[in-house]
Amino acid sequence: MPQRGVRTGAAATPAEFEAVAKLGSNDWNYLVPMTELKPGKPASSHNYFRVDSQQRWTHVRLNIFPDGGIARLRVYGCGQKDWTATDPKEPFDLAAIAHGGTCVGFSNAHFGHPNNMIGVGKARCMADGWETARRPDRPPVLESDENGSLLVPGCEWAVFRLAHPGVITQIEIDTTYFKGNSPDSCKLDGCVLTTQEEEDMIKQKWELPGHKWKPLLPVTKLSADKSHLFDSLTLELQDVITHVRFTITPDGGVSRLRLNGFPSSLCLLRPREKPMMRFSVKAGFRANL
Repeated sequence: MPQRGVRTGAAATPAEFEAVAKLGSNDWNYLVPMTELKPGKPASSHNYFRVDSQQRWTHVRLNIFPDGGIARLRVYGCGQKDWTATDPKEPFDLAAIAHGGTCVGFSNAHFGHPNNMIGVGKARCMADGWETARRPDRPPVLESDENGSLLVPGCEWAVFRLAHPGVITQIEIDTTYFKGNSPDSCKLDGCVLTTQEEEDMIKQKWELPGHKWKPLLPVTKLSADKSHLFDSLTLELQDVITHVRFTITPDGGVSRLRLNGFPSSLCLLRPREKPMMRFSVKAGFRANL
């Protein structure tokens, strides 16, 4: 891919055009045909286009006609890591959204979606994490158990499908930015679900029989504005799992959730059939060669 610097008021040079031509982008697959765009007024500036595609893409080309300006281009979809190219001895974040992990159910997302927790890099602010609303069933007087965890009736939860079945060996729970509104405690459970079982559970709002879930991290006290690390000596489950349920008590916010471990083969899941959604303006995509 040719590198271009910033040269205000200058077009691409013949050499740069020649370098781009070598990419053969004119032969790429068109996922959005030439489409009229609305003017940049508040009521019409956002143009959304649905794209149904099952292929994995690494590059996108945006064409505008005849010229003009575009404020933002957003391309939405699901990350798909090439696991065949990974080192089996190197741990990976099996929940990362960039690798293909995703939230498939949650109890509350009033201030921020659980998918934010598995986003790229460190959180930028509270809005970049998962935060629930305050539960109305808190008792007037708060009491703690022998471990210091609050004795409260309610909790909030989020379920994640891992990017690849695997064994979790390290967990990071980061409450950075959450001061006075972080959870008192949390726990994690893991299980193995087929694609059909997952679809059934989504329809049932994850009222999954208790025996399916196995403890991964026991009830653990959390601190505000802090990154918490738990290694294999703390974790209770060393089996291959496909899904994780993250439960916080009683409510609050978490910036990041990292589930580091090793991918493992598990021939239970068929390929996803739900089409990925991408939005763009006339764009050609190139598959990974």
